[in-house]
Amino acid sequence: MSLKNKLATTLFSSAVGLAATFSATTVSAEQTYVTIGTGGQTGVYYVVGQSVCRLVNRETKDHGIKCTAPSTGGSVANINAIRQGQQDMGMAQSDWQFHALNGTKHKTFMDQGKFENLRALFSVHNEPFTVVARADSGVESFDDLVGKRVNLNNPGSGTRGTMEVIMAEKGWTRDSFKLAAELKASEQAQALCDNKLDVMIYSVGHPSGAIKEATTSCDAKVIPVTGAAIDKLIAENDYYANATIKGGLYKGSDADVATFGNAATFVSSADVDADTVYQVVKAVFDNFDRFKRLHPAFNNLDPKQMISGGLSAPLHDGAVRYYKEKGWM
Repeated sequence: MSLKNKLATTLFSSAVGLAATFSATTVSAEQTYVTIGTGGQTGVYYVVGQSVCRLVNRETKDHGIKCTAPSTGGSVANINAIRQGQQDMGMAQSDWQFHALNGTKHKTFMDQGKFENLRALFSVHNEPFTVVARADSGVESFDDLVGKRVNLNNPGSGTRGTMEVIMAEKGWTRDSFKLAAELKASEQAQALCDNKLDVMIYSVGHPSGAIKEATTSCDAKVIPVTGAAIDKLIAENDYYANATIKGGLYKGSDADVATFGNAATFVSSADVDADTVYQVVKAVFDNFDRFKRLHPAFNNLDPKQMISGGLSAPLHDGAVRYYKEKGWM
């Protein structure tokens, strides 16, 4: 089954800048520190990182690994920090995993070239590209963003990267908007409800705390992201698929909303010790029921799909070792 098909079969609905300054380095015979890059504190990436660390740290006395998961700038920032040895692992959208591995699309990845040591551990929740507009903005469709005050998100975030891809496809520039803001994901809901923005965007698992904040603090609604440009992106890129944000998740959006999206993935580098990766993966999947309870976006996760769907980079040797032990490979 192709990557697109794997994504398409699961991507129906869904439910960062601090950078770490150390890598998985053994500071004594007993202790290894691992840093996981996440995203904004209102996003699901932050929950994933914190959840993984919680499970790892429950067994520190046995394997000697201590895990931290700070809030960071997002997908691109995480991948760059892993490449530079500043983080050991991190969250990244499936499209930016692909582009980092191949040195394509994003200027940073193109300038640095292929990140051939990038490794995947597993995919997590699916991430619809989500657009929320004030009810009084006049925005009813994605094309209505032209001339409006739009938050493009902070440079380094996966959402910003995806928005730039869409803008290029549609022939839009920053000048296409009345305001092209660069607020972090955690800042945009308040800005929307303070009437400093007409539109906020977020590639995120659902239900999302940030989207709930926006739609309950002021009159706002989720806007469909459809049209020829979106259809073309899906047709030409295996890491994108159609998605639906279920109606009723948010005030003001009772009906299903059509959009597109990709998968959130957990990545590392071949330079990270295989035993360390093995223990992190083991902590997640040996406690999978507990992990699933940590956020509604994890409810429908399937371990066998998580080790294949949405992954472009090779699996890390430490992850492969665990998956083979489980009989999943």
